[in-house]
Amino acid sequence: MRRPRDIDAELKALQEKTRQLKAQKTLQLGELVEATGADTLSIEALAGVLLAAVEQADGKPEAVARWTERGTAFFQACAKKGGRKGTGNDQNGASGA
Repeated sequence: MRRPRDIDAELKALQEKTRQLKAQKTLQLGELVEATGADTLSIEALAGVLLAAVEQADGKPEAVARWTERGTAFFQACAKKGGRKGTGNDQNGASGA
């Protein structure tokens, strides 16, 4: 007879993985702010820029397409220079060192 699954342990492991992924996402967002130079803006200005972008994204998909192209070019340029600023983690979280 098979052992019954420990659903509580599996749920706890999934919750821990969720916490780890959220922490990784937060770290990567901070690295992105630094890599783009946006860390020179005040917190209020950066929040205002992001809020304006979210508002525009809802009504103007063409703006999002332009931003996507610009972001893609940014990351390609960084890759050609030998990597972006920050901890050296790629988009998947793997260390480049």
